[in-house]
Amino acid sequence: MNEYEDSPEEIEVEALEVFVEQQPIELYKVLKIGNLVNGGGEAKLAIAEGYVGVNGELEQQKRKKIYAGDIIEFNGQFLYVVCDQAVTETKTPAMLPQDKTSKKAASKTNNKATKQAKSKKPSTKARQQPADTSKKNQKTGRHSIKF
Repeated sequence: MNEYEDSPEEIEVEALEVFVEQQPIELYKVLKIGNLVNGGGEAKLAIAEGYVGVNGELEQQKRKKIYAGDIIEFNGQFLYVVCDQAVTETKTPAMLPQDKTSKKAASKTNNKATKQAKSKKPSTKARQQPADTSKKNQKTGRHSIKF
């Protein structure tokens, strides 16, 4: 006997292959591409309610990153993710290293600009009340409509 034949973790199932153009891809998008759901909202609801499994484990993150080789289970059907592209991670500006001195200098100039903008008084034209207050309704303070 082989030790893998007795293992309860290895189960052979038939899975549909889902070809994606880039990886990682969000879980709800894989469900849409595999035609297991009608739309993204339905996919997100199914994931949130716990009907979707990824690699044999229950998954409740709607935007869980899925890579090539992952197996997704939903409603008794299995999807196998296939991608021939390399993994492309996008870096956010917060993740990129920055020079601390240039960051401080930039924040000081931004603070000065905002202080100057706040200290400026609005123009006198904006403060003047319209001289045509006699046509306003005294109860509501609104003008009459003219056609």
